Amino acid sequence: MGRAFEARRAGKEKRWGEMSRLYPKLGKIITMAAKAGGSDPNSNTALKTAVNNAKAQNMPKDNIDKAIKRATAADAANYDEVSYEGKGPHGSLLWVECATDNTTRTVANVKTAFNKGGGQVVNSGSLDFMFTRKAVIEFAKTDSLDLEELELNLIDFGLEEMDVQDDRVIVYGEFTSFGELTKACEDMGIEGFKANLQRIANSPVELSEAQIEEVEALVDKLEEDDDVQAVFTNLA
Repeated sequence: MGRAFEARRAGKEKRWGEMSRLYPKLGKIITMAAKAGGSDPNSNTALKTAVNNAKAQNMPKDNIDKAIKRATAADAANYDEVSYEGKGPHGSLLWVECATDNTTRTVANVKTAFNKGGGQVVNSGSLDFMFTRKAVIEFAKTDSLDLEELELNLIDFGLEEMDVQDDRVIVYGEFTSFGELTKACEDMGIEGFKANLQRIANSPVELSEAQIEEVEALVDKLEEDDDVQAVFTNLA
């Protein structure tokens, strides 16, 4: 399910934070959620998830509060969630998720990045059968967690697979189970978890290190754009 890419993305998120690029992206999602469903996280599941994800990335409370307040500002921007699909170098496939107040600007930037990176944008829907949308929840592995009991409990809420690594646990489920899984994690007292919907490649491809670097250069270029929220690939 793209474990290597998730590890690479974790490192990318850390670098984003250092370059002050991650917080604006998180803030945009918070603003969108608050504008769509209200400013109270207790009654707005999407906002609560966005806030929890921001906290997991150590986003300051003041930044979170400002992002929520922006949703009710008179001059608040209207953001649209759009996705672009593309082919990269060496048979790689990329799914780009964006949040934008100007789709003309965003699509132009995305196409430019693909063209310069040795790829091209393809028609919407072309990669539908190449990726599966999954609910993904990630949290720290601790000595107090009974992982076997946790797995058994989460199965009732849509868990399909649980990947246990050295210092973290990753839970996968159908995207339709996203709300149930996140609430179950909250009810079980799991703190500081990140939860989102990801595109998982159905047939990951194996590439050489040099080829991977070319694909990642394209991913990096796309992720530099403020409108781009996430990039998923079919790299193994």
